[in-house]
Amino acid sequence: MSITDVNTAFAAEKTAQVEAVREQERALQARVNRGEVRMIGADRYEVLTGWDRGETFTVSRNTEGQIEQIIANHGLDEQADGTISLYASSPAWHGLGQIIPGGTTDIDEVLRLSGLDFEVTTVPALYEWQGETREHADQQHTVRSDTGAALGAVGSRYTPIQNRAGFVFLQELVSRYDVVWESAGLLRGGKRVFISIRLPEAVTVDADGINDIVVPYIAVMNDHSGNGQFQCVVTPWRPVCANTERFAVRDAVTRWAVRHTAGATSQIKEARRTLGLSSQYFERFADEETALARTDIAIADFHQVIADLWPLDEDASNRKRTNHATRLDALDDIFRTESERVGRTAYAAERAITGYLDHVTPRRPPQSMTEEIARATAVLEGADDEIKTKAHRRLLQLRTR
Repeated sequence: MSITDVNTAFAAEKTAQVEAVREQERALQARVNRGEVRMIGADRYEVLTGWDRGETFTVSRNTEGQIEQIIANHGLDEQADGTISLYASSPAWHGLGQIIPGGTTDIDEVLRLSGLDFEVTTVPALYEWQGETREHADQQHTVRSDTGAALGAVGSRYTPIQNRAGFVFLQELVSRYDVVWESAGLLRGGKRVFISIRLPEAVTVDADGINDIVVPYIAVMNDHSGNGQFQCVVTPWRPVCANTERFAVRDAVTRWAVRHTAGATSQIKEARRTLGLSSQYFERFADEETALARTDIAIADFHQVIADLWPLDEDASNRKRTNHATRLDALDDIFRTESERVGRTAYAAERAITGYLDHVTPRRPPQSMTEEIARATAVLEGADDEIKTKAHRRLLQLRTR
């Protein structure tokens, strides 16, 4: 039987990666040669494969130029006293944060240990004109009430969803399921915060085949920058860093989101009702993924699904035909890798399509964003949900042929 807790697997792979690079220079070069990592600056690298795909790290060298230390960029904030803004019920891959072995059910303690015990207020957006300070009537700024740090520029109707008010609704689930708070933390100076609990029952995908046991979590992410929604997801990931926070949203079984408006806090009660069905969501998820795992497909079937998702007109330009061929090659490569792990099945095809959308498909960022930030934003806001859902339904149809 294969038990896949993605959090344990992630920690194991991250630890192995760090130790391998520390051992010798050629280990790093070998990973570069295999296309697993790439250099993005002076002694800075980005991971291209595995659980930590998208993560970056910095290599520190001694006076002789030899690798002395590898510094993983976990993306978590540091509090005024030097502690990392993370609470967890068990150590994360990076070994940082405030750990309560076995966890706690006290939300106030969780907020304090993670640095989430602050509120967000709004202040007028001001500008100078010919020596006079003026106020922008349609815009304001979000500011941390504890430090005064600016978090983002928002519209006049924006109303902050406070951390405690946004997270406390999960307390009922903590009591009902007799579970603990799993993790909580801050990213990007408090612009983004997260908290999670673990559901009591795991689910199995294809018990007689690949037999993957998925451990479900409910994670809540709140954005104070004006660039994202308050959202809840049911997911196999426990967020413990910037990367796993992205994964939690990317691999969500179901999600619920609300914009920051005056009535948002009352609407969060709807999330409680929706997420109360999370066990049923995971059971349905397991049934459908099992069906995909038991559906063998030929490469022609995979190509037909791709053609349905990204149709190419007969009179398409040469540029569009080139882009189409490039996409097909990338998807074939990912499908080949997934097939080696779980067989040439519809399950492997779905993972290939999802992986392509999250990590390969080009993003055209606004001038104020790098492509990396634009890609992360697209994942967090569910920009590709529609096409992922279409792919899932299309692949499920292959069962009935």
